[in-house]
Amino acid sequence: MSAAAVERPYGRRPLIAEANRLMERNPGYRVEIIGGQILVSPPPDGAHAVALTDLMLPFMEAGLHGPESKLVQGIGLWLPTGTEDYAIPDLSLVDADYRDHLIENNCYDPVCFRLVLEVTSSNYRSDLRTKVTAYAEAKVPVYVIVDRKHQRLHVLTEPAGDSYEKHRPHAPGELVTLPDTVGAEVTLDVAAILEAGRSGSDD
Repeated sequence: MSAAAVERPYGRRPLIAEANRLMERNPGYRVEIIGGQILVSPPPDGAHAVALTDLMLPFMEAGLHGPESKLVQGIGLWLPTGTEDYAIPDLSLVDADYRDHLIENNCYDPVCFRLVLEVTSSNYRSDLRTKVTAYAEAKVPVYVIVDRKHQRLHVLTEPAGDSYEKHRPHAPGELVTLPDTVGAEVTLDVAAILEAGRSGSDD
């Protein structure tokens, strides 16, 4: 992809050390560092997991989990927003050679990410605000947000600085075709995805 490679960092890692301690003490929680701040998210509910599984299907049917690219859950994305910053998207589409881009702490260079996707939970503000800035600065070409709180699917493209030039929310009833940059034609059914993610709560 076109994003500039991230240099391998050196030196002490007090935030990463603390983040790793938090993960050890809280199995199932997701711990990230964005903007020099540790973010801790509780384990997602079952509907979150179902929505993720349903979302994987159109990518796999389009042949995007194969020799050229891989569809992966929960791998680290090293961020340029701070010396220890990283995020762990719910779902990522990466180049097949992503293993060659390992930086540290099980996190990979954003240069190999074609798309990241988040399904919102109780921390939905992070997905809709904090991570928009982080993923844009990492130059991830496409960011998709399944906003269960407001029943919308957001597609953000064309990262520029700390934001995306194009950000379009989609409502139930729409079919959304993702940009060609993902590597194949992928169309998402907004209503079906949001219905799969219904948890019966405000999340």
